[in-house]
Amino acid sequence: MAGKDEAVIAIGNSAAIQQERSTPLAKVLTPIVISVFAAYLTIGITLGILPVFVKNNLRFDSLVVGLVIGAQSLATLLTRAYAGKITDTRGANISNRQGILMVLIAGILYMLVGAVSGFRLWALGLLIISRMVHGVSESLLVTGALTWGIGLVGQQNTGKVMTWNGIAMYAGIAIGAPFSVWLVNAFGVSLAFASVIVLSLVSWLATAQLPVLAVDPSHIRPPFYKVIGQVYDQGLALAFSSMGFACIASFIALLFAAENWHNASLGFFCFGACYILTRVFFASFPDKYGGYKVAMVSFMIEIIGQLCIAFSSSGVAAILGCALTGIGFSLVFPSLGVLVIKKVPPQTRGTALGAYAAFFDLSLGLAGPVAGIVARYFSYHAIYLLAATSCLLAFLILLMKQNNK
Repeated sequence: MAGKDEAVIAIGNSAAIQQERSTPLAKVLTPIVISVFAAYLTIGITLGILPVFVKNNLRFDSLVVGLVIGAQSLATLLTRAYAGKITDTRGANISNRQGILMVLIAGILYMLVGAVSGFRLWALGLLIISRMVHGVSESLLVTGALTWGIGLVGQQNTGKVMTWNGIAMYAGIAIGAPFSVWLVNAFGVSLAFASVIVLSLVSWLATAQLPVLAVDPSHIRPPFYKVIGQVYDQGLALAFSSMGFACIASFIALLFAAENWHNASLGFFCFGACYILTRVFFASFPDKYGGYKVAMVSFMIEIIGQLCIAFSSSGVAAILGCALTGIGFSLVFPSLGVLVIKKVPPQTRGTALGAYAAFFDLSLGLAGPVAGIVARYFSYHAIYLLAATSCLLAFLILLMKQNNK
């Protein structure tokens, strides 16, 4: 019986390896990108709806708005380990499917919030639960999608899988926010919340025909904290380099307002456009030239961009800094991700990706308060000098790690 089980496991492993080598890149990436894009449209839609909904409909202040928005990121961070475990032990497709199912549940809860909006405290409590469910869905869905894609097209295409998934994420958020404004104006809040349910079904159907990856039940998977120990250097580099992105997202509009410059929205647009275009045209670079080289060049470009904002004397210089930051930050996640995937066996990819992404979540959670303290005691310009220094630390971490090999 034991021999038979070992044979089954061996067959499953060889099938997974063969699958990893033979599945065409476009055939895998297209449905996964569509699925992730649909899921992140729901995140963009809720980000566009909820601040106004909480403030005007539920009549709570800005602090509560921040708590509601932040609840999703907190839930995502706290469930990275769980998502990695599910992906590695039950399969990437199971993790992905569970994530999509929770998007559907979040959509139903959002609709209930709209229905009970007349009862402020009940609606607020239900809304926070909705956000946490949405955050858990993000953790499961993305970890599953990345691991699924890498497993099907092979480790040599890790950078491409991460790059195109990143495009889907940011494009979903960028399009979802303005799309939500149109939905609310045209059809009302309830139908806008209902779109979350519809998009969850789109996400599910997009990957319905993808092959399932075999899971090795005999492999003993290390605890999450040990996996963090394996990827902490890339994780720290990601966390420090993410500071620039977080500062632009949170404070660039306030910088423009303080300096009486116009077109702050152009700074957001240039960052996003350069971020996406860099990924579109240079998606193959992390796989082709190696994650280390691409990450180091990316850090240098991002540092220059942050310094342009820090020492800007006009809106044009600040917008240029936003554009350069978008170019530099664009390939950081996939480049460092390539290094992470090379350090772990296929059976722990999900856990490793979950641990790696947790550093990004942590960075975004800490960046806002830290930057706010700097702005309070110094200036908005000083925020971007801090972000440039943070990115320099990312550069030095990776440099020292490479030199110690």
